[in-house]
Parts: sequence; structure tokens; C-alpha cells
Amino acid sequence: MDLLISVGLPLSLAIIMLSLGIGLELADFRRVLTRGYPFAIGALCQVVLLPVAAFATVALFALPPEIAVGFMILSFCPGGVTSNILSKLAKGDVALSVSLTAVISLLSMLTVPFLAAWSINYFMGDNAPEVSITGLAIAMFLITTLPVAIGVSIRHFAIEFANRIEPGLSKLATTLFVLVVLAALAGNWQLFVDNLGIMGAGLITLNLGLLLIGLGLARVANLSWNEAKTVSIETGIQNSTLGITLAALITGTESGFSPLALPSAVYGITMYAVALPFILWFRRR
Repeated sequence: MDLLISVGLPLSLAIIMLSLGIGLELADFRRVLTRGYPFAIGALCQVVLLPVAAFATVALFALPPEIAVGFMILSFCPGGVTSNILSKLAKGDVALSVSLTAVISLLSMLTVPFLAAWSINYFMGDNAPEVSITGLAIAMFLITTLPVAIGVSIRHFAIEFANRIEPGLSKLATTLFVLVVLAALAGNWQLFVDNLGIMGAGLITLNLGLLLIGLGLARVANLSWNEAKTVSIETGIQNSTLGITLAALITGTESGFSPLALPSAVYGITMYAVALPFILWFRRR
């Protein structure tokens, strides 16, 4: 189990992030400058409103400290490949979705370590494990930023090769995502069973609230309908694999998968059930 967590989990996330990078082009980053306003609204939702909503949900449901930290860690994670796919299915603005995912994923190397350290100290107090912000930042760079950068470079310098490997890499990333979620659940099965009711209700409430908040703010900001759909999805869909990996990095591998990973693991399942009605509604409008 320790080998799976210390080697397999970071490697799986790196492959998932590489698959994200393979699908990106430099134009996806330049687009931020030309479409600054919609991007700014989406970034505001992801970086600011999402953690605030998670904190409110934790307080509303009076979640246990370790589960509360898991909620907050999940809220700090940017959207992943899944949000791009769902934006495409919803007939949203895929270019905006890709731009948000790309830039926020790269910025997470700077934002997530500090926010994660604060959450652990705030909710767990004297029981909080020691967190190295520098160590987390380096790990985030190696398993998120670097693979994305490598993927973008491959597409830029060898586009035909990138097109050939992208389908297989995407399938591998999906398979690894499923395995990581199942392993995290199995490693905390009793805690999962004991907290499923309150944790499931909290995750569904948070997910539903975020989709609506993103949509509402985008419409108030007078974005187009396609842009609003994308902001909603980018706000409501997080990279749960990153949440599971962060939990493992924070607590180490001595006792198997960390309880801090449980909200991200459960969310990896519930987010599809919550998002599906929205996707169907978005497709019809």
C-alpha cells in the first residue's frame, strides 16, 4: 500500500496532468490576454469563491476536523481534464475552459501549499501534522506544473506525435483516476461508511452550490450563455485526483491512504451525478 501511495499515486497524477498538457497549445495561454474579462470571472470563482463556499459548507454540516480539511483541500484544486470534457459536452466555450484549466493548474503550485497548510492548522489544531510549504510546492511543481509544461512542449514541437498519443493517454488517465478513487475509498472504508451520510450530503450541497454560483455570477457579469456555462462547470468541477494526492503528501504513507483524501475520493463519484442534470440542461439551451 505504501508503494502505491508514495510512487503510484504521484505518478498517476503526473500522467493525468501530462494528458492535460498534451491537449493544450500556447494559444490557450495567450487567449487569457485577449479574453481577459471572462477569464477573470472564472478565475475569481475558482480561486476565491470556491474555498469560501467550501468553508461555509464545512461549518454548516459541522464536519469532523479531518473531513473538513479534506473538503478544503478539494476546494483548492483546479479543474482538470474532466471540466474540459464536460464543457464540450455542455456545448460551452471550450477555449475558455481550457484556458482556465491551464492557467489555474499552473498557479496552483503557488496557491495550494499555503492554503492547505492554513486549513490543516485551523481545523486540526494541536493534532495537525507538520506541513512543509516548500516541500508541497516542489511536489506540486513535479506532479502538476512540470507534466503540463512537458505536454504543451510536445504538442508545440511535435504536433503529429502529440495527436497520435493523446487518445491513448486520455484513456490511461481515466483508468488511473478510477483506480486512485477506488484505492482511497478502500483504504478508509470504515471512515467512509461512518461518515457517508453527512459527507455525501455536504459534497452534493457544495457541488450543486458551486455550479449555481458560477452560473449566477457569470450571468450577473453579463457573459455570453456559452461562457456562463463554462464558468459554471469550471467552478463546480475540481481535480479530485490532485486532492487525494495532496492528502497523501501531507500525511505521509505510514498508515495508508489519509482520511484527508476521503472527501476527494467520494467527490470523484458524486460530481458526475450532480453535474449530469446541468450538462443535459446546458445542451438543450
